[in-house]
Amino acid sequence: MKKAVLILFFISTTFLVIAQQKITFLAPDSVEITADLYVSNPTENSFIILFHQAGWSRGEYLEIAPKLNKLGFNCMAVDQRSGGKINNVINETHQRAEKQKLGTTYIDAEVDINSAIEYVKKQYPKAKKIIIWGSSYSSALVLKIAGDRNDIDAVLSFAPGEYFENLGKPSDYVTQRAKNIKVPVFITSAKNEKPNWWSIFEIIPAKNKQYFLPETDGQHGSRALWEKFPEHQAYWKAVISFLQSI
Repeated sequence: MKKAVLILFFISTTFLVIAQQKITFLAPDSVEITADLYVSNPTENSFIILFHQAGWSRGEYLEIAPKLNKLGFNCMAVDQRSGGKINNVINETHQRAEKQKLGTTYIDAEVDINSAIEYVKKQYPKAKKIIIWGSSYSSALVLKIAGDRNDIDAVLSFAPGEYFENLGKPSDYVTQRAKNIKVPVFITSAKNEKPNWWSIFEIIPAKNKQYFLPETDGQHGSRALWEKFPEHQAYWKAVISFLQSI
């Protein structure tokens, strides 16, 4: 834990300037997906794929991804087709999907998450581990996908829940797939959101599963790690501890 605290101090006080590269790749339905690559470490290092929350874009990770680089991970922040704009970054995938008159609901974005995983597997075949990370609706989808696939090495989920019933899915859509998760799992949220995901957490059979709740109210989604919020260091400490455990 002492090591985690030292790393946390380092990433909180170091001026971070790490170049990002905007890329695109295709989903199976020919929607062009935009993503930002944050690759500043050897390509053999573990790779984290970052997915944003509702109404937002890859801009959710402008502050977070460089800090993950400092911890030794390469990253890619993805625009899913269900989204909008955050931190002055427009969701380009959403714009293209609308132009092509394709669905832009939470469920429609699942194909973008799987496509991003396939892209990273192809482009970074030597990566030690592939880790998926979601925020709000995408945090539920990464849990579902971790239960579907056998090529994911860990999953971090920021404020998940059964968000898809009004989109025609069963009320336990995520829970049913979470029963199959064997890889390490980390779940966190604002304090009052625990009831949204506790039953999902309990049913996950993975030996290494961890959760964190702040002592204060906390924040919804990955923005909990932004420095503007008072609890960000506590969230970071929990995230770093989990990443070190895998």
